[in-house]
Order: sequence, then C-alpha cells, then structure tokens
Amino acid sequence: MKQEEPDINHTTSASDAYQQSLKTLDTEEGIDLIFYRRIGWFWACLAKKLGVTPNAITIASIFLGIGAGVAFYFDNMLINIAGMLLLIWANSFDSADGQLARMTHQYSRIGRILDGLSGDIWFATIYVAICLREVHTSEFFEAHKWAIWVMAVITGICHAKQAAMADYYRQFHLYFLKGKEGSELDTCDELRARNREIPWRGNFWRKITLKVYANYTANQEVFSRSMQTLRAELRRRFPDGNIPQSFRDAFRRKSLPLMKYTNILSFNWRTIALFASLFLQMPWLYFAFELTVLNILLLYMVSRHESLCRDLTAELKEGKF
Repeated sequence: MKQEEPDINHTTSASDAYQQSLKTLDTEEGIDLIFYRRIGWFWACLAKKLGVTPNAITIASIFLGIGAGVAFYFDNMLINIAGMLLLIWANSFDSADGQLARMTHQYSRIGRILDGLSGDIWFATIYVAICLREVHTSEFFEAHKWAIWVMAVITGICHAKQAAMADYYRQFHLYFLKGKEGSELDTCDELRARNREIPWRGNFWRKITLKVYANYTANQEVFSRSMQTLRAELRRRFPDGNIPQSFRDAFRRKSLPLMKYTNILSFNWRTIALFASLFLQMPWLYFAFELTVLNILLLYMVSRHESLCRDLTAELKEGKF
C-alpha cells in the first residue's frame, strides 16, 4: 500500500497561523516562546472553535490568579504547589487572550485595559496572602505587623511602575517595527480628547475605563520625558506619520538590546522568584526581590532608553534621517 504523504501545505498554514498569533520575536521572552505561547495557542484555537472571546479568557484568568493567591496564604507546600499551577494556568490564559485577539482581529481598548488589570489583580491577591501568612507564621512579623504591610504597599507601587514601563517600551518598539496597526501605543492627550467627545449618557463605563487608561498612559509619559520629546519631534517632522525606514531601523537597532530587560520585568522572572521564596518558606523574600533587583533593573532600563531617545532626537535635528 502506498504511504500517504503529509499535508505540507496544511502544516505550513498551521505554523504560519501560530507565528501570526505572536507579537514579534523582538519582544517575545524565551520562556514564553518555549512554554506559554504554545499552551496559549492551544487555548486560543479551542476558544476560537467554541466562540469564546478574548475578554472572556482574560476574565477567567483573573479568577485563576485569585485562586493562586489564596493558595499562597497557607503554610502548606502541597497547597502552595497547587497555587503555582493555578498561576501558570492563569498566565497561559493571559497569553491565549492576546493570541486569540490577533487570530480573530478582536481588538478593543477594554480588552487591553482588562489584560493589564488581570495581572494587577493576581498580584494584589498574592501580596495580601503573603502578608496574612507572614503575620500568622513569622514571629518577627507577628510582633511587627505594620512592617510586612508597609513592605507590601511599597512593593506593589514599584511593581505597577515596573510593569507599566516594560509594557510601554515594548509598545514603542513595536510601533517602529510594525507601524501603528501593530502596536497599542497611545498618547494621554489623544485619549483625553477622545473621552471628552464621548457623551456620558449611555457611555458611563466606557468613559470611566478610558479615563483610567488615560491616567495610566500619563504616568508612563511622566517617567519617559526624552521619549516624549522624540515623539514630538517625529510628529513635527513627519506629520503624515510616514517615518523613514532608515529611522525605524536605527531605533530598532538601539532598542532591541533593551527588550530583554522589559521581559525580566514582566511575569516570568517574577514568578520564578515568587516560587523560590515559597519553596524556601520565606515568602517575604519575594518583596525584597522586587524592591531591590527589579527596581535597579527598572532604573537602568529607563536610563538606557531615555539616552537612546535623546541621541535619536539629536540626529533628527541634524537631518540625518
């Protein structure tokens, strides 16, 4: 009997579809490519068949992340491991919602806001669980309850800034690599102007979410003054948005080495540190990791990115592009 040859076209098509579900290899993190994106692809394909929307997957991930946080409260390694698996599951859903959105072109601002909020809710739950656990199991924190709560609040503020700037730099990189359509880069002024045009009647939640997102973007802009100067210079010189390819290539060349730092400030390395602190039965070490290692990395990343923006702004003014 003649053996059937594999359907190469079908295989290639599936491979191409998977590649298109990724943002770009420039901004993808190694652990994501090896693990989370492949699991996310499975969930995204299943959701597409079942008619499940990206926002529904995001909401499901929130509940999984909350479950993980609750599990970390218990001073029991088996329950902690169950929480780790829930958090991994939640992040696979977080990967799947974006992959599904790119597969089906179901993009929305509310989806981007939900996606950002999901991680914040996971970690807020985790922080509270760690504080309650330390207060009940640690002699030091039982005697100085305020210390762990102050530590958690400061860590949470730093976490929010670290994640926000990492996301902002990735979007800026994608803007020059793939154009406005391939990026979710916005400006605070545009968002606020758009919000003013929307009537309150019948649009209450839409206006509230847009206001929250505008404030989030404003905080990113405050921390990146040189980047905003570069954006203003580009708008002045290229009001039609047709930025020369030579400039895009120059920005990508300078920005690409920084993408590894944005990835470290994202989910995977945080959870490696979190899981390590749980295995050591010293969850408070996770707060120490964020306050020291990740803050130093954030300051270094911002300094490097601001420097490259200043250099490119000067080159623009000199007419090199």
